[in-house]
Amino acid sequence: MTELDYDALIIGGGIGGIQTAIDLGDMGHKVLMIERRVSTGGAMIQLSKVFPTLDCGSCITTPKMSSAFNHAMVTTKTMAEFQSFTEQSDDTFEVEILQRSRFVDLDACSGCNECADACPVIVLDEGYDESLGYTKAVGVPFATALPQKAALDIDNCIYCGKCANVCPTDAIHFEMRDEIQKFKVGAIIIATGFYQTPIKENYGGGRFKNVITGLQMERLLSPTGPTLGIFRPSDSKIPWSIAFVQCAGSRDKSIGVPYCSSICCMFAIKQAILASASAVMAEITIYNIDIRAFGKGYDVFYETARNMGINFVKGKVALIEELENKDTRLHIEVLGRDGNKKLVEHDLTVLSMGVVPQWDEHMSKELPVALNSNKFVDEIRLLSDPGITSIPGVFAVGTATGPKDIVDTIVSGSAIAGKVSLWLKGELRDRFLMKELQVVM
Repeated sequence: MTELDYDALIIGGGIGGIQTAIDLGDMGHKVLMIERRVSTGGAMIQLSKVFPTLDCGSCITTPKMSSAFNHAMVTTKTMAEFQSFTEQSDDTFEVEILQRSRFVDLDACSGCNECADACPVIVLDEGYDESLGYTKAVGVPFATALPQKAALDIDNCIYCGKCANVCPTDAIHFEMRDEIQKFKVGAIIIATGFYQTPIKENYGGGRFKNVITGLQMERLLSPTGPTLGIFRPSDSKIPWSIAFVQCAGSRDKSIGVPYCSSICCMFAIKQAILASASAVMAEITIYNIDIRAFGKGYDVFYETARNMGINFVKGKVALIEELENKDTRLHIEVLGRDGNKKLVEHDLTVLSMGVVPQWDEHMSKELPVALNSNKFVDEIRLLSDPGITSIPGVFAVGTATGPKDIVDTIVSGSAIAGKVSLWLKGELRDRFLMKELQVVM
C-alpha cells in the first residue's frame, strides 16, 4: 500500500471544512486542513447569532474550531493556499501548498499579545471586522482565533523592531519567507466557502458611508464587534430608521448572479430582530421581492419578526442616493396590485449581498474540477452522490457547491466525510467505476 503523508487534504477551514476534518479524524483518518486566512472559522466566526434559534454564533463555532485544531488526527495550517496537484497512478495525489510567512515562530509564540501593545502602526481591520474597526500591524488576530498566535502584517509594517524587542520568547523573525510544501494525499476535499458580491454601482459602489453589507451589520451587532452597538459609520449616531435591501447581489443577471443566494432572507430577518433590541426606537423595514423561508422553523421566525413590528415591503430597490447629511434615499419599485414608484429615506441601509464561490475558474485550472452553470463546483451526480466531483477522489462540501445555510453546510461536511472514508477504503472507487460502466453500457 502507498504510504501517504495524509489520508485527506481539506482546502478551507470554515465550518464545512472543520466538520469534515473532525468526522474524518474521528474515523481514524489522518487529515491536513489548510486555511488561507490567519485563523480557522470562516465567515461563521464573524456572526453575532444564528437563525432561527438566535444561538451565539461564536459559541457554536469556537468549540468546533478547537476540536479540529486540537484533534490528534488533524493537522491545521493557516495562511496556507493550495497551489497544484498531480494525479498518481495509484489513485493518490501529490499536492503543493504555499505556506505564507507569518513572520512569527508558532512554536515559540505564547499568544501574550505584548507585540500588539508595543506596535505603533494602526491599520484598518479589513478581515474580521469588515473594515469597521482597527487593529495593529502585529498581534493575535482576534480573541477566539485559532491558532491563538500572533501574525505580522508585513505590508503595513514599518520595521521599527518594537514588537521583536518586547517579545518575551523571541518569536518574531523578519527574515522568514514563504515556502512551497509538498504532500502525498489519498483524497482532496474542496471546502472553500463563499465571497460576497461587490456593492453594485447603482447602490453606491461602496462609496456611501451609511450603505453597508450584511456582514458589516453582523459586526455591528456582535458583542465582539468594533462598536458594541449599532452606530452609523459616517457619524457614530444611533440610527432611527434602518432599511434592509434584499436581492442586492442575487437574482440579477446584470452582475452574473441569476440565482437566489438562499441565506439572505433569513440573514436579514435575524439582523432586523437583533437590531430592534439594540436600537429600540428605530423603525426597521425589509424591502424584498419575496421572502424565502424554506428551512425548519424559518417561517415561524419570519412571522415572529412581523409580529415584532418589523415592516416588510414587497418592492425592488432600483437606486440608492446619499444625501448631504449622509442619510440614504431609496428609489423603490413597489410590487403588487397597487404597485408604483416611491422615494424613502433611511439613516442606515443594509444590503443583502449575493453569495459567489471562492473556488473560481482560476483555481479550477490548478485542480480542474468541472463547474456548474453558476460557477460553483459541479456535483456530477447530485441526486445519488452529492459532493462527488468530476475528478475521482476529489470531493466538495458546503458553499463550494452552491449557496447553503450553516445547518446544510455542517450536514454536507459530515456526509462527505463518510464518502471520503469509503473512498480511502476502496469501496467508493468500485461504486464509481460501476456507475461509469453503467453509463457507458
